[in-house]
Amino acid sequence: MDAAVFFTTFGIIFLAELGDKTQLTAMALATRYPWKKIFIGIALAFAVLNVGAVALGKFLFAVLPIFWIKLVSGGLFLFFGISTLRGGDGDNDGEKGPASARGPMLTAFLMILLAELGDKTQLVTTSLAAQHESPLSVFAGSTLALWGVSLLGIFIGKQLMRVIPLGTIHRVAGVLFLVFGLVILYQTFTGP
Repeated sequence: MDAAVFFTTFGIIFLAELGDKTQLTAMALATRYPWKKIFIGIALAFAVLNVGAVALGKFLFAVLPIFWIKLVSGGLFLFFGISTLRGGDGDNDGEKGPASARGPMLTAFLMILLAELGDKTQLVTTSLAAQHESPLSVFAGSTLALWGVSLLGIFIGKQLMRVIPLGTIHRVAGVLFLVFGLVILYQTFTGP
């Protein structure tokens, strides 16, 4: 496992999801159901989503030249940075979807699976897997970051938002997306 890839992935995904619909959904579900059951459903959903994202990223890495992968990845980071700073990152934070009567684990699993399918963090995970030859590091970093954000949502999300305004969290995430996008593009045009 590549520690640099793991920590980079973890940091990007963790900050991108702070205060986002994942965390808000975890908070909302925790008010209705036992936290352990909610977390199991959320954890399983993110594991499934990240397996798909990493597999797609590795496929792209195998069939496309790295220059084009990095060019598109850098562009995606810039896009998500700008859209996050503008407040239109495509996330409908207020939409939680219908609650299922089938139990808390299934409810949490389905809500996260459907809400996050094709979300920016899944696309970023795919992009990182396409750039690096360490799919396990990308999978572990992304999955643990998403689990961590979900746990924060369950346990201390309300207190965090009292201390740090949601807008500030989104601005920091947006700036980080821009920085990573610029670094990737710089490396694409100046690297070997």
